[in-house]
Amino acid sequence: MTTALNTVKVDEIEIAYAESGAGEPVILLHGGESTHIQYETFRPLLGDGIRAIAYDQRDSGASVNPPHPYGIPDLAEDCAALIRGLGYERAHVFGSSFGGFIALQVAVSVPDVVQSLTVGATFSDASALQAPVASEIVALSPSQRDARMLAFALSERGQADEKTVAELKSMMIHRPPEADARRLAAIPGFDLTDRLPQITAPTLLIYGEDDPAARPEIG
Repeated sequence: MTTALNTVKVDEIEIAYAESGAGEPVILLHGGESTHIQYETFRPLLGDGIRAIAYDQRDSGASVNPPHPYGIPDLAEDCAALIRGLGYERAHVFGSSFGGFIALQVAVSVPDVVQSLTVGATFSDASALQAPVASEIVALSPSQRDARMLAFALSERGQADEKTVAELKSMMIHRPPEADARRLAAIPGFDLTDRLPQITAPTLLIYGEDDPAARPEIG
């Protein structure tokens, strides 16, 4: 399914987004290996009274940004700028995995735009993320990278379920090497653990007991 995208211009960055419904704004932050398409199935299911907005982060999908280095705080400012650019003072923010990094950062550094916070399968400290190093990931072929990420994201039971594997593969995208390098370079050094008590927004954590990486005790 192809969804028509809208855009919000923020300085040198053009943020592309897809949306469903009308009502309370919910911003959906995708993971590291995806774009707004991660929420193509989920977004319309949020139902009446919700305006669900999934956007493409820097170096992702249809969003356009200059080829400059950036960090998670920059991506958080993008999220806040999108919320304001859509005409809202605050919105509900949902992020998973890499998107969870950004969601946590928004709640800490731009708290005035967060109505509520939901994060899943994410970390407050990137050093706890037992993932391949960036240089190793970039060197993998697309098929090797897909296999590595499926093993990282899914339990053995999940990997044995053809429907689950197919659904996850449909959300995964491959970026140009230079865009990949910028995205991956944003992760090292990310650590909000000591600042988590600063979060004042109502917060929901979602973690799966069979998740091989982001275990419930991480949450």
